[in-house]
Amino acid sequence: MSRSSRAPSITDVARLAGVSVPTVSRVITGSVPVSPERTDRVMAAVRELGYRPNGAARALVTGRQSVIAVLASNTTRYGYATTLQGIEEAARLAGFIVMITVIETDEPAAVQAAVDLALSHPVAGVVVLKFDPPGAAALHRLPDALPVVAASGGRGDGVPHAVLDDTAGAMAATEYLLGLGHRTVHYVAVPTSGRRAGRATGWKRALTRAGVEAPPVLDAGWDPERAYEIGRELAGRDDVTAVLCGNDELAMGLMRGLHEAGRKVPADISVVGFDGHPMGRFWTPALTTVEQDFADLGRRSFALLGGLLGTGHTAKTSSTAARLVVRESSGPPPVR
Repeated sequence: MSRSSRAPSITDVARLAGVSVPTVSRVITGSVPVSPERTDRVMAAVRELGYRPNGAARALVTGRQSVIAVLASNTTRYGYATTLQGIEEAARLAGFIVMITVIETDEPAAVQAAVDLALSHPVAGVVVLKFDPPGAAALHRLPDALPVVAASGGRGDGVPHAVLDDTAGAMAATEYLLGLGHRTVHYVAVPTSGRRAGRATGWKRALTRAGVEAPPVLDAGWDPERAYEIGRELAGRDDVTAVLCGNDELAMGLMRGLHEAGRKVPADISVVGFDGHPMGRFWTPALTTVEQDFADLGRRSFALLGGLLGTGHTAKTSSTAARLVVRESSGPPPVR
């Protein structure tokens, strides 16, 4: 065989090792024990030929698809990227390959194109990062017969969910700021995956329980630049002493805007972020935040999918609580 003419196949490995094709498959997949002597011969042939197992071919031999598709609208933001890391780590340990498809927008054509691209491959199941409108839209376009799990801050849609309890985390942060003596807490929002936004719900619920009317939500999208502009706007208001931000990137942009407008954090305005971005503790002042374990969210997402695929325990939801991490960016309100 000329290596330049074509890629080596499993048949080539079997011929060089002097074993059957099923034996090569058993060695590669670990599905059935093979004698040490035959395993050594197969692995020596794999190395000599430079053979790389093909997922589709492996599926034909084992009867099980080996690819997991992940649908996400973004792969660069901290929460998204770390969730993907957790999914990939868990999938790799279970012998699966992860294929990521990015959903550009929540426009129907874009969502359908992403779903079609993902399902054009022989996938065993799908994990959807339902953090925003594109993810929520994709979830509704997947076939009912396909094993599907959602990773998000909420439940619903008739599929198993790995959940981060955004509502409880936002309540804890808001109650903490009110407990410091702030009369109210303003909220700078990220986009939501549906009508019920867990972070906004928790913020508003804590204010309502304290008998405080919630001020208007300040929408920043995912853009720290917009949060920076909001910070400059809020700097001119005497009624603003505490702000909860929908994520840490927005909190960093907001604090920069306050700083450039001449307001001090936390002496004039306290700021609390969300998610536990690793750069938050290196900010000046160090950022108080609601810390969430996104890598664990990814691992739990794959564990739920494994249950649907028959490789793990079946469950409908998996939820963990967030943790408030108090640092330098929050404190009592200024004395007027």
